[in-house]
Amino acid sequence: MAKKTYGPQTWLFPYPTVLIGTVFEGKTDFAPYAWCGIAGGDPPAFSVSINNRRFTLRGLNQNHTFSVNIPSDDMVRETDYCGMVSGKDADKAKACKFKIFYGRLKTAPLIEQCPVNLECEVFQVLELGDHSLVIGKIVQSHVSESCLTEGKPDIMKIKPILYSMGTGPQYNAVGDILGRGFHIGKTLLRQP
Repeated sequence: MAKKTYGPQTWLFPYPTVLIGTVFEGKTDFAPYAWCGIAGGDPPAFSVSINNRRFTLRGLNQNHTFSVNIPSDDMVRETDYCGMVSGKDADKAKACKFKIFYGRLKTAPLIEQCPVNLECEVFQVLELGDHSLVIGKIVQSHVSESCLTEGKPDIMKIKPILYSMGTGPQYNAVGDILGRGFHIGKTLLRQP
């Protein structure tokens, strides 16, 4: 298969899309991030890369807490809007009609409409040029009961938003189920 080189790129397909919630000087803010993921299991940890100029970083630095809100695909318009305006200039929660609640952390706002919410305490921040890699310790998780199957989160009910930069910035939905994890590959274990 022929390949074309592009030099160093931040291409990972797809990116998960989350809304990071913070509070700065009493003002609640939510911003979409796609450079993120699970960073560890014990303790449970989440990582997000945030541009150093972003309003989100002010809330993180002030309170050392943040929330991770996973929007469903029916929230794509609101998610995109939250990335188009700055929290210093707009009340995004009001414009998007987000119902906000708080769990254990009183400075990590959670969005009720999002099927999954994680409360995080800042564990470590690593400066990486124009971005800061924020590692958060997950202290509590919330999942809408309507998104559970046999008591566990179901991606097909959560319907998370995926983001891609390939042919242009675009949002995608979760597609077909390809097979069960740690099961579909078992046929290769049996080969000589």
